[in-house]
Amino acid sequence: MNYANKQQLLDEINKTAKLFIDEFSGLTEAEKDKLIEGVDRTPAQMIAYQLGWLDLVKSWDDAELAGQTPILPAEGYKWNQLGELYQHFYKIYQDDSLQELIQLFKQKLATWNSWIESLDDNTLFTKDARNWTKPYPSAWPVARFIHINSVAPFKSFRTKIRKWKKLNSH
Repeated sequence: MNYANKQQLLDEINKTAKLFIDEFSGLTEAEKDKLIEGVDRTPAQMIAYQLGWLDLVKSWDDAELAGQTPILPAEGYKWNQLGELYQHFYKIYQDDSLQELIQLFKQKLATWNSWIESLDDNTLFTKDARNWTKPYPSAWPVARFIHINSVAPFKSFRTKIRKWKKLNSH
């Protein structure tokens, strides 16, 4: 995760997001909740995971800018309870169709892009530019949180959905 500037970060986010979400275009509504042995999430859960983190990370910054102290990772959850947090994400989006999930992803990605566009390079790349990053290691400025909650899971979950599709075709 070495970005020279904000535009490089945005380019990588958008490239990996498109590769990820495009994998769902050929799936049917009947397949969205299908759990396949060898893959730990359903297609709907894979998208819900992304939606949850996109909202959550931006909410930390929104809270700080509103004069509040954000609770990381989320109110009622500790870092050692991420499995429960993921279940919360899945529950939020469980009634949405696959097409609705895809549209929500695209909408939240646009919001995420606007948020990142609003940040200057100092805020993105300088450690402790935001208070919510202070308890974390020195290599974790805002851009690192953005990367590990967008680019990294977009790549790893693209691998998951590709594996799911391969196993589902047999």
